[in-house]
Amino acid sequence: MAGKRIAVVLLAVFGVVAAQSQEGPAIPWRVQAPEIQLSGNAQIDFVGQMELVTGPRIQEQTADQPSLQRKSPWLAAGLSVALPGAGEFYAESYWKSAAFFAVEVAAWVIAYTYDHKGDRLTDDFQNYADAHWSVIRYGQYTQNNLNPPHPPYNWLIPGRTGSVPWDQVDWSELNRMERDIGDYYSHTLPPHGEQQYYELIGKYPQFNMGWDDANTNWPPDYSSMVANITPSFRYYSGQRGKANDYYNTASTFVTVAIVNHVLSAVDAAWSAGQYNNSLHAQMGFQRIPVGGRMADVPVLMLRYDI
Repeated sequence: MAGKRIAVVLLAVFGVVAAQSQEGPAIPWRVQAPEIQLSGNAQIDFVGQMELVTGPRIQEQTADQPSLQRKSPWLAAGLSVALPGAGEFYAESYWKSAAFFAVEVAAWVIAYTYDHKGDRLTDDFQNYADAHWSVIRYGQYTQNNLNPPHPPYNWLIPGRTGSVPWDQVDWSELNRMERDIGDYYSHTLPPHGEQQYYELIGKYPQFNMGWDDANTNWPPDYSSMVANITPSFRYYSGQRGKANDYYNTASTFVTVAIVNHVLSAVDAAWSAGQYNNSLHAQMGFQRIPVGGRMADVPVLMLRYDI
């Protein structure tokens, strides 16, 4: 990439070098002007040779000066893909580095917090369901109100009385009964413990009669079921919905974190490019004609890459 360069000569040093180049005794109160011979090259005569002199003295003078090493946009982007803000830090864009890193931390903290809240509420409403919803009560109401009558379904397993309700049920037989009824029995109940088990019992009216505050004397039709949804059903459904909202919030902030990685990577590549186009400085020596000879004068070289 081409670069523009500006040389700033340290005039005080130039005066000392020029004064010391003259012959004869020094006059303490007056400095005699040196004889300057023109080379015929306007650039050299007025501003000197624009290239820095190479050699040990330059290395000595530039050893502690800022590095002119360019930044790699690809490396910057890769660092920010791994950790937002890292690429900006590499490109020496420190405020943006802090901003992207802060967004990353905040997004994951919020995502974890809401996911944890969803887990705790899920445990709560599942425990509530196990205590207040019975697959046996649901199955008995369903079988007692079959219309038209069907052959008996052997969905209760003999000899398991006293066990928890879900251990007393033959699920395949229960599901066969649900499918035979059809109509508003639009779903078959998954085995206990599955996510859909806890989803369905608080979502569809056909499962309303499994709650312990249900009135099993209501006629087995859809309109009666909907009109007499129990308080337990409503409470459970609300808790389950709130847990789902927590999980949705957690998912949203996971998405924010992912987007933050992408945006930080793009910005880091851009910041590295801007760094490469920024102003840099280098100290060295410049050769200038003084008193019939060439003198090495310290200069500050500014470079701006475009």
